[in-house]
Amino acid sequence: MPVNDSHAPTPPLAPRRPIVSEHHGHRREDPYAWLRDAGWREAMRDPQQLDPAIRAYLEAENRYTDAMMAPTGPLQERLYTELRGRIREDDSSVPAPDGPWAYYTRYREGGQHPVLCRRPRDGGVETVLLDGDAEAEGSEYFRLGGADHSPDHRFLAYAVDRTGAEAYSLCFRDLASGADLAERIDNARGDTAWASDGRSLIYTVLDDEHRPRWVYRHRLGDDPARDVLVYEEADPGFFLGVDRTESGRFLLIDSHDHTTSEVRYLPASNIAAEPRLIAPRERDVEYEVSDHGERWLILTNAGGAEDFRLCEASLETPGRAHWRDLVAHRPGCLIEGFLVFRDWLVRQELEDAETRLVVRHLADGDEHVIAQDEPCLSLGIVPGYEYATDTLRFAYSSFTTPARVYDYDMASRQRTLRKEQEIPSGHDPSAYVSRRLAATAPDGERVPISLFHRRDLAPGPETPLLLYGYGAYGMSDLPAFSPHRLSLVDRGFVYAIAHVRGGKERGYRWYRDGKLRRKMNTFTDTVACAEALVAEGYSSAGRLALHGGSAGGLLVGAVLNRRPELFHAAVADVPFVDVLNTMLDPSLPLTPPEWPEWGNPIEDADAYFDILAYSPYDNVAPRPYPHLLVTAGVSDPRVTYWEPAKWVARLRAEGEPPGRLLLRTNMSAGHGGPGGRFQYLEEVAFRYAFLLQAYGLE
Repeated sequence: MPVNDSHAPTPPLAPRRPIVSEHHGHRREDPYAWLRDAGWREAMRDPQQLDPAIRAYLEAENRYTDAMMAPTGPLQERLYTELRGRIREDDSSVPAPDGPWAYYTRYREGGQHPVLCRRPRDGGVETVLLDGDAEAEGSEYFRLGGADHSPDHRFLAYAVDRTGAEAYSLCFRDLASGADLAERIDNARGDTAWASDGRSLIYTVLDDEHRPRWVYRHRLGDDPARDVLVYEEADPGFFLGVDRTESGRFLLIDSHDHTTSEVRYLPASNIAAEPRLIAPRERDVEYEVSDHGERWLILTNAGGAEDFRLCEASLETPGRAHWRDLVAHRPGCLIEGFLVFRDWLVRQELEDAETRLVVRHLADGDEHVIAQDEPCLSLGIVPGYEYATDTLRFAYSSFTTPARVYDYDMASRQRTLRKEQEIPSGHDPSAYVSRRLAATAPDGERVPISLFHRRDLAPGPETPLLLYGYGAYGMSDLPAFSPHRLSLVDRGFVYAIAHVRGGKERGYRWYRDGKLRRKMNTFTDTVACAEALVAEGYSSAGRLALHGGSAGGLLVGAVLNRRPELFHAAVADVPFVDVLNTMLDPSLPLTPPEWPEWGNPIEDADAYFDILAYSPYDNVAPRPYPHLLVTAGVSDPRVTYWEPAKWVARLRAEGEPPGRLLLRTNMSAGHGGPGGRFQYLEEVAFRYAFLLQAYGLE
């Protein structure tokens, strides 16, 4: 089924309505600025409010995409059947004990949304706390956000999003009667933290720019209009969040951007108290806290600990001057996070794209690493509800091994397998092989690459290879299992992840060297990985495909502008491609908080020209772009719909000659796509059909 566009419909051509701007002495023309709806806030929360002219253009692009993809209809059906066949439809999580109950999430066969349940800890009749499928009835979009039961197990606070804009409604359910209370809190972030009394809690509210700015206190049964303001964040570049420490003694209010944080705390037994500060914010100093006995435990990069250290300080003197090392900084070994128990401290470390869990006995400081069976894996702590326990729950998977959930006895060092991801249609891990390679970047850095393919495949110049990259915000992409990828790998693809700078796979330095003035390293690293895969014989130039989403979509766009000839096809999901215009607009939800990541081009000329040099929208040129599928969502508050729309319009007008170029905008969803799990599979099937069509494969 090779691409044949000889009888293809004519693609839509967006009219040019140039707007000229000037910054730092540089004059720039934006021909498609009109695609940004002046009423974007209203349209994001209610897509029906989108400007009719803009809607008409996006729908024309959707019709064109549907027409071009129509020949793949049977292939999409086959792919969807495959994808669904790899999911156990009546799946459930491992129950998490909490006092007399064990809480879990399950799905019913055919159900789109989770069902929240509990049963007596030692076994007994299930109680359904919240039925996501029932709650979603009548909603074009539905996603369940956070859900948290009260300490006395009497109430459930839960958050729902019915637009895709990530503006949640907080609701409260009486678990004895199963009925919701009368009050509802709209425009919330979706996070809550319960007080010890089980009748009051704190929560976060969004401002008009969609930023979590306020923390309020609510008591069940009260009118939310009378809720008390607990804390307001004055800096538009900082986001707020709330949490509860593992001991349950304190509620936390966290203010943060990408590189700086500040924490306040309240006693859970008296949340009417004035919040107290742990340590004042200091630029580029991050910290997070939990309590243990009469001390705070603090994970921080303060004091030059670029890869973080664990400290302690007394509850009464928590300031930075009193922080004493518990686990010292070790350069190149990043401490990603920690979890506190009554007798144990568990930390997760990442070094050279390998992750591990370290268990520390708090009484004597004795430590051990939990041994794992294979390299190239993804490993993560699964937090529970109980503090006075010797049981740690963690999850493990690799490219070839489906996810496993273990309960690990930290005292006896014995593990119990509690769940293994079931692939109903069958999966043989031994039929696949995974490897770790390294590419050499232009500046000499070694960039890790993780890949896998079928064992019976002998890769060569004709082999299609899908290269995935992200490289932003310090997020690390480790080789976890995905049943979806098998639909490509079983058809002869090699699948690879480029662990490029901008993530933290090789420590915090790896992140620092892929942001701000060094952002170009992310893209040159990706090119180096593509070239290394070709040199190693896994594929050939012009036979690769590239995939990334959000900031990874920026990677796709920037790399295609630099080296389009390396790639035959690419997929950019909700891509952040209009970087300069977005960073010049402080009214957008994420712009001020993002300046520490990308730079502030309003005030800083160097930041302006650095971003201008790689912003995909600003660097489109007459060059032979590969086949390209781009997605967007009208309700997306993270990457606004007009970024991918403007980019495609410019590519269509100025890319010469472009490959097949498709834009698919979800008119009733946001950054995460459709809310239902099977709806998501339809999206994956569409994306894979595009790639397979580009390569003439079925």
